[in-house]
Amino acid sequence: MQKMLGYMRRAIAQYDLISDSDKIAVGVSGGKDSLVMLIGLKLLARFIGIDYEIVGLSLDPMFDSQETDYSAIEALCKEYDIEYRVIRTHIAEIVFDIRKEPNPCSLCARMRRGALHDAAKELGCNKLALGHNHDDVVETFFMNLFNEGRIDCFSPKSYLSRKDITVIRPLVLAPENEVARTAKRLGFPVIKSACPVDGHTNRETMRQFIISMGKEYKGFSDKIFGAMQRADISGWGTDKQN
Repeated sequence: MQKMLGYMRRAIAQYDLISDSDKIAVGVSGGKDSLVMLIGLKLLARFIGIDYEIVGLSLDPMFDSQETDYSAIEALCKEYDIEYRVIRTHIAEIVFDIRKEPNPCSLCARMRRGALHDAAKELGCNKLALGHNHDDVVETFFMNLFNEGRIDCFSPKSYLSRKDITVIRPLVLAPENEVARTAKRLGFPVIKSACPVDGHTNRETMRQFIISMGKEYKGFSDKIFGAMQRADISGWGTDKQN
């Protein structure tokens, strides 16, 4: 976990993600990234020199109208003395049954973000932490480029004026394979997504493209990430960089 804490600490400093008195809602999907981020933020609070508090927040889309069992995550939060909430929603019903979206990911993501923002504000939080890792950054860059012809990506830190909340991404410097190894080594209770299109999304297609390019061009993903920083695309370049 020490190496992961190093990635997170560097991202927090480099992009000024957390300040004293912050109350941070940590979005916990149940995947490896969100669990590593949740525990990482709890451990960092002990020595990073910033006075902040966190609350874990899981948003249940209710796939097939069934409640997701988050009891293992609840137990993990109890072990680390983390406040934890589960919000049940009808997102899956709206996306798949009512709207019958042929490409459901975009609408689902928008609805999940909106619900997370609202829940975070209700819990008195001024920030929302999402578990995007280094690989997610590069994948999103290429998704925007190939699908929409835009050179763009989500930002490491974004203030949403309409909601009066700041979204932060403390894991963005951590490679996905290292996050996965950390979650496995520490035995975190990863919950497999029940989404019917999981593994068949545009993001998965982009992930496979980047993997194939990495086999041909050594360090391909790192080079793209570095180029984004040097060009200051979407806030990835900052004068706080080392």
